Amino acid sequence: MIQDALQQGQDVNIEQINRMIELRTNIDPEQPILEAYAEYMVNIVVYQDFGESLWRGEPVFDILFRAMPWSIFVSIYGLLIGFSANIVLGALMAYKEGSRFDNVASIGATFLNSVPYYVGAILMLSFLGFKFGWFPTRGRYDPSTTAGFNIPFMLSVLHHSALPIASSIIVGFGGSALAMRGNCIRVMGENYLRVARLRGLSDNRIAIRYVGRNAILPLYTSFMIGIAAIFSSSIIMEQIYTYPGIGWYTYEALSQRDYPLLMGLLIFFSTITITGIMIADLTYGLIDPRAGTNDKESY
Repeated sequence: MIQDALQQGQDVNIEQINRMIELRTNIDPEQPILEAYAEYMVNIVVYQDFGESLWRGEPVFDILFRAMPWSIFVSIYGLLIGFSANIVLGALMAYKEGSRFDNVASIGATFLNSVPYYVGAILMLSFLGFKFGWFPTRGRYDPSTTAGFNIPFMLSVLHHSALPIASSIIVGFGGSALAMRGNCIRVMGENYLRVARLRGLSDNRIAIRYVGRNAILPLYTSFMIGIAAIFSSSIIMEQIYTYPGIGWYTYEALSQRDYPLLMGLLIFFSTITITGIMIADLTYGLIDPRAGTNDKESY
């Protein structure tokens, strides 16, 4: 506005600009930045007041509360299924090292890891949604069903979320399997495994407690941090499937320049990232008992 006014030779009306800023951001520009930030955070923590959306005309908290469960549902299921599949596939590839299965799986994992998730999402939507009609192409559930704890509604939710979940699985698929394969091969060459075999321990116990537990350690932290990557990737994914979740609202907030809603969404992403890292840090000792001891030599 200042640039336009100067180019047109008009006087800059600071009061009008300040009113526009206050209207678009719900922040008084006359207020010092630190004071405005502190007041904004106090309103969020104490009153759950994120301001009011300029685009939707309703409280930002209501929008976040309404969209959050759907994004968490799709993202968590996609992350858990994808991570579990990667771990199993990587372990099998390591135990079959050098076999035809290992070669084919390694090529397939490398190919999938190089394909962006949104390309997979568009292909699945085109073929499985529009061409064959096996899955819905938009929405979170069938509007003809009654929302609630009933079987038709839950089946409709699962049917509509099948393609978004499949797209979430593609995120990072292959890369974690290759990392798990490398970790397993490295662990299987350790001397303590030879000692375990000499002690007569069963192969299943060696595979689960010695190989799997040590090989999964480097992947555990990346799994928790990957929660944030899943939510950030949902911005494009939910737009492709017209799935109104956190990612869908983020894209629309950017398009509409809805700054109060955008700030609330960024706080949500930051909170998820910090929470994931804290959970990974606090639970790492459960996966690796050495991390919970005071013996510095264990590190």
